[in-house]
Amino acid sequence: MLLRPATARTWVSAHRSDPRSLFLCLVLVLFLVSGGAVQASTGTDPFAEKRLALVVGIAGYDNAPDLANTTNDGKLISDTLNALNFRVSEHFDIGLEEFRNLLKQFAFDAETADVALVYFAGHGIEVGGRNFLVPADAKAGSRQQVADTSVSLDDILAAVDKARQLRIVILDSCRNDPFADDGARETLTVDSRTAGRGLAPASPERGTLVAYAAEAGAVALDGAGDNSPFAMALAQTLRTRDLEIGLAFRQVRDTVLKATANAQEPHTYGSLSGKPYFLAGSSQEVNGLAATARRNAWGRLEVDQEEQLQVAAREGDSRALKGLAYMRLNPDEDRYDPAKAAAFLEKAADAGDPEAMFELARMYERGIGVDQDVDKALDLFRKSAAEGFADAINDLGFLHFQGGLGIVRDPKKAIELFGQAADQRHPEAMFNYAALIDDGVVDGKSADDAAEYLYRALRSGNEEVLGQLSENPKMFKAETRRSLQRKLAERAFYSGSIDGQFGPQTQRGLRKAYGLSE
Repeated sequence: MLLRPATARTWVSAHRSDPRSLFLCLVLVLFLVSGGAVQASTGTDPFAEKRLALVVGIAGYDNAPDLANTTNDGKLISDTLNALNFRVSEHFDIGLEEFRNLLKQFAFDAETADVALVYFAGHGIEVGGRNFLVPADAKAGSRQQVADTSVSLDDILAAVDKARQLRIVILDSCRNDPFADDGARETLTVDSRTAGRGLAPASPERGTLVAYAAEAGAVALDGAGDNSPFAMALAQTLRTRDLEIGLAFRQVRDTVLKATANAQEPHTYGSLSGKPYFLAGSSQEVNGLAATARRNAWGRLEVDQEEQLQVAAREGDSRALKGLAYMRLNPDEDRYDPAKAAAFLEKAADAGDPEAMFELARMYERGIGVDQDVDKALDLFRKSAAEGFADAINDLGFLHFQGGLGIVRDPKKAIELFGQAADQRHPEAMFNYAALIDDGVVDGKSADDAAEYLYRALRSGNEEVLGQLSENPKMFKAETRRSLQRKLAERAFYSGSIDGQFGPQTQRGLRKAYGLSE
């Protein structure tokens, strides 16, 4: 059984007398299962959306001035996220060791969460082009010593990195810098050369948004009351019903600008997937739709939000351009206009957005909204793949495996591409690559490697992977099955015999590794 995205080409296995059938994957972008957070809170659906948050507020410092509102801000955001059905772990005035241990546990737990969010309020500084969040017991002999006894932004990004659909890091951390000789402000920076440090490669299932309380290099205000302007705006806006998540952070920015008389402007970095997502309200039901229906859900935006999307698109926001394009690719809507959709995608692709390149490639391949041009399609597929877009890499793998769009059939190159997509954590590619390794057609890879890819595919949250491993495990050789059992045992998901037999105990282990409770 080979998994493939719904957009991929038919692939007949060339190296099994009883080939694994192909089936359409659920391209699950941002949020996996139906029912949204309401079901998650009741526990009635074992596959319901899971939201996980870590909130850290540091007010009391051993070697730096205390901060006024950071604990209050942390509690406000924690309460807000609890109300939005996040499972929140909140911690205040913690030291470096505890902070690191929390991040380690959070990273493991986030692998089975649909959404992973970290909020930090406290001192934050930049040293040598890297950003650091300062715990309560950080040393202060020099700026480098502060950095050495702090948590880096890279550490935070790594902690949310494997969440299945959406990753958000929120830093309310730019105040006066107590570690600078000249009394300068704290600066959390974003350098165009290193802005992607620590971010996972872009893929259709994943999006990472990093939100700063103030734009890079600027100061964040504590405010005159018990909470900072940023925390108040964030808490209020995230609770807004039926507000799309990308537009929510734009509204946070506008609210803070107004509250501070333009003295503080929050800023976001990174990118979200081109599929809409809602934290609150009845629109949450779209979070669990399959790929095409999820994309079409942009058409459900209320009029004022569509107008905001138009404004963002005019400012060159690639996600807004994609949203407007997807609104016009739904043939069931009066606004269906594939030519206009192609124009929006063209702008986003020209701005370097790999998802837009991929979608536009599909349109050129099929002649939808544009004149059919397979050379243009192939060029766009390659550009998207070069940017690390896993769906494009996987599709190129299928093209090389069977030939197409002028590509001469090259199974060796196909396997290489499938491996690249698998290493980008593309769920179907991980499963497929494991199958190819198990078939013995991948040089230098063993049954243990196949099992590792299967384990990662399982942890990625694809229901079809769980289904295949549960219902048809003998599609894999006994050695691969035993190796997978060992990996489950190493992570304390399984304690039975390493015998390659996927009986009830192994089945429970698979479900636990997937993230399902008994």
